[in-house]
Amino acid sequence: MFSIDRLRALSTVATHGSIARAAETLHITPSGLSQKLAKLEREAGHRLLEPYGRSIRLTHAGRVLAGHAERLLSALTSAEADLADLHDEVLGPLRIGGVGSAVRTLLPRALDVLAEEHPRLRPTVTDGEAVELMPSLLSGEIDLLLIESWANRPAFLPEGLTLRTLVSEDVCVALSTRHPLSGRDSIDLAELGDIPWASCPPGTEPYESLVQALRARGVEPEVRYTLTEHITQLSMVERNLAAALVPTMSHSPAPTGVRFAHLRPGLRRDIQAAWLASTENPPVRACITAIEKACPGRPRYDC
Repeated sequence: MFSIDRLRALSTVATHGSIARAAETLHITPSGLSQKLAKLEREAGHRLLEPYGRSIRLTHAGRVLAGHAERLLSALTSAEADLADLHDEVLGPLRIGGVGSAVRTLLPRALDVLAEEHPRLRPTVTDGEAVELMPSLLSGEIDLLLIESWANRPAFLPEGLTLRTLVSEDVCVALSTRHPLSGRDSIDLAELGDIPWASCPPGTEPYESLVQALRARGVEPEVRYTLTEHITQLSMVERNLAAALVPTMSHSPAPTGVRFAHLRPGLRRDIQAAWLASTENPPVRACITAIEKACPGRPRYDC
């Protein structure tokens, strides 16, 4: 392992072309600098300097190592500057995961705000169900996770997380315009006992909430279409092949042959931000602030 101090000595000699001027720049004696370079030669296993008239010059091995030293020292300087900037600026990576509807609807505007206010922040986004992404949040591979929690089946979350509710919205039933109840403003799920359903895969919050909501109204659900995206579910609804429970956030875009009706009794879904409580992470706070700024003052979703 090369000493940073000795690599800096070689880089300075390469820049100034002499031991004397390099030593003056580093505020050490020429003999002290020569000792550092001699130790570096032993570490490298190559001769790094050679006589050149009354002065010295770098050997080929010396030029190769000096090039690496310059790049390494430059990276260290940038690292020191970034760490110093952490007191005043939000920067670095921000790894976000979330359910598709929240990613699609909330994040684009929030990321636009972040790009303007924190240009040195580097966000990345992965969509998926909370049950799939939660292990990545707990292991530290994701910094911030946007999850959903349905009123009739609150999300079960492990300890050690901080939560903030970003959006609270109604859940409606989607029916084809060909369905005889599609013109109604509100529908009791007990009236839909004879229709198949489209929902997210088993084990996800939407699927389990649908099952519980139907069973609470005395209906044993037939979930015939397990589809991750609401827009894909609505394509089945449009053809009168299924009904679906769809939060307000996912009503648009909807096929022209789909109508939405409120539920009796009502059902709600929350979108929550989750992050590790033990982590001091300014980018997470900046992202949550950006989401709230992009969609301000909306305890109910109406963006």
